[in-house]
Formats: sequence, C-alpha cells, structure tokens
Amino acid sequence: MQTHDAPPTDHFQPTLLRVLAYYTIASCVIFPISIFIADWVVPNHDWIADTISDLGAGRYEYIVDIGLYTFSAGLIATALMAAHVHLGTWDWSIGILCLAALGLIVFLIGARNEYGDNDNEGVVIHYYLVYALGAFMAATPVLLMRGASAVDRAYGKTLGAIACVWAVSAPIFFTLPTDIDGIYERYLGVISFVMLLTLARLFLLQAKRRRDT
Repeated sequence: MQTHDAPPTDHFQPTLLRVLAYYTIASCVIFPISIFIADWVVPNHDWIADTISDLGAGRYEYIVDIGLYTFSAGLIATALMAAHVHLGTWDWSIGILCLAALGLIVFLIGARNEYGDNDNEGVVIHYYLVYALGAFMAATPVLLMRGASAVDRAYGKTLGAIACVWAVSAPIFFTLPTDIDGIYERYLGVISFVMLLTLARLFLLQAKRRRDT
C-alpha cells in the first residue's frame, strides 16, 4: 500500500509576508505620487479646491487611476497578510473582509469614472461608494485593534487612534465648502495611508519574529 508524507502543519511564510508588506508600503507611496503628478499635469486644477476625484476623470485620468489601482491592490495585499497571520479573534476575521471590501471599493471608484465630469447617465454609484468607503474605514481599525494588541499594545492603540480620528474627521468632509474640500480629502487619504503602514509594519514584525525563532 502506497504511503504519503503527512502535510506540514505550519504554513507560515515570512517571505510572503515581507513581499506583501513591502508592496503595501509602496502602494502608499505610489498613490500620492500619482496625485502630485496629476496636480501638475492637469490644466486649471486647484489642489486645494478640487478633489482627487476631479483628477480621475478626463484626458489625464489614467495618472490617478494608476495610483488608485495600486492602492486598491495594497488593501488586498493587507487583507491577504491578515488572513495569513490570523490572530484568532472573530473581529479580526471581519476586519479581513473589510480590508478586502475597501480594496474593491477603491477599485470601483477608479473604474467607474463617475466623478469630475458631471456624469449622470445610468446608475451613478460614486456617492454610495464614497459612503461605503467612509464606513469601512471607520470600522476596519476597530475590528483589527484587539488582534494587533496581542502582538504589541502599541499597534492596537495606534489603530484605535486612527479609528477615532477618522470617525471625527470624515463626516466633516461633506459639510465643507467646495473651495477647500480638495485639500481636506488629501488629509483623509493620509489617515488611510497611516492605517496601511501600521499594519504593514505589524506584519513585518511578525515575519521577523518567525525568522528569528
């Protein structure tokens, strides 16, 4: 009778974590660079008054779209890391799904092109996507903070602070006059970058600890 070796019981892959973490960090660099380039290239654009969405429509939309798709993939990469290093709590599991949903939402925002050009034909879902983005961004760090605290309390506290700052800051965006909402949207983007960079650093720490053991 033919016998087979038992499958390995430890599937933890530090190299995979490092690759995904460094990509996530790169996505948080590439996206703002694409915005800066578009700010410079798009004619008659006011980066204080005009939102990032305004850059994502028209002749030069591909510049910001590259950043959006790269950042979307960064969110998916973070979800993959969180699934690979599952920290064992139900809220962590939901947080993984929220990260994946955020990646899909950012992708759809870039793909639909329903902004900046007064597009009102068919079913326009841009505003619904923005509301969903705001809700998931508020929930995700809260859901991940308990698991992150199990690794190091500093990471849990950072995620909690991110959630608080986002919950206070995001609703204000919808009340701002249009002559300053562009720069405020960029500020909100920085908060999302901080969340991903915090998680990327957390998973790099996990990879290092496993390599050293």
